[in-house]
Amino acid sequence: MTVKDLASILKQNNNFEILTHNYPDGDCLGCGYGLCLALRQIGKNANVITTDMPKNFSFITDKAEPQDFEPEFIVSTDVADTKLLGKNEDKYKGRIDMCIDHHGSNTIEAQYRYVDSEAAAAGEIIFELIKELGAEITVDIANCLYTALSTDTGCFCYVNTTSRTLRIAADLLDLGCDSAYINKVMFETKTKRRIELERDILDKMIFCADDKCAMIYTTCEMVEGMGDDETEGIASIPRQIEGVKLGITIREKQGGEYKVSARTNGDVDACAFCAQFGGGGHIGAAGCTIKGTLESTIEMLRKAAEKTL
Repeated sequence: MTVKDLASILKQNNNFEILTHNYPDGDCLGCGYGLCLALRQIGKNANVITTDMPKNFSFITDKAEPQDFEPEFIVSTDVADTKLLGKNEDKYKGRIDMCIDHHGSNTIEAQYRYVDSEAAAAGEIIFELIKELGAEITVDIANCLYTALSTDTGCFCYVNTTSRTLRIAADLLDLGCDSAYINKVMFETKTKRRIELERDILDKMIFCADDKCAMIYTTCEMVEGMGDDETEGIASIPRQIEGVKLGITIREKQGGEYKVSARTNGDVDACAFCAQFGGGGHIGAAGCTIKGTLESTIEMLRKAAEKTL
């Protein structure tokens, strides 16, 4: 399919629900709300379905108050697997009509699929889609899409950043997006509690594979009372260390689950690493979920890291 095909199909339908993955980040929220605003602009009904909404994205989410209608067409944006829908998985599994994503590991079954693994962020696809819809990219939509691009590229620092990414970002600046505000909120603002958490994380950091792998973790106790917005971005900490090729972040969740994020430098494939545990993502950034104890999870990841490196 082409982006033009996607636009044609969306124009033929109405009453959309747009799905985002659990623990939503800037790309999935920017895509979801940007597309939602564009669809409403061309006379469609649309809502974004989210879980565990971080507070620091209110500048996006407040622009699209929920509408009252019976959903007829389900779209997923930046969701690589129905398992990532969290508590919404049972409701929407097998019901997704259109899947739009940039993860090469995408496994979602949908009648209409568009996966561009060359895109640095799904926001690049949504940018082109909104233009094909004939909608105006307003300041609110531009803020959504800039957030999508900047967060999935580490403020345009990651290896996935391309000239296409930067050209789209430049277009969004020309359209009035508030890049300074978004960059400050996403990358430069931390609570006192967050700084204390980082100190705790660094004290407990684990090295293995001749110091080519660094692992950090958070337990439920360590982040008690903190929102997801306060813990966002900690996965970048271990890969910033000189000589580290594989940075692993382990987050304890309720029910004996551990959410694992892998970030890599050089030629190490984060997606292949996480695929060993049923996960996926990109070459430079990927994730998976492991059940067990913290100790067993660390040991499994340590063995896998030493084998990989």
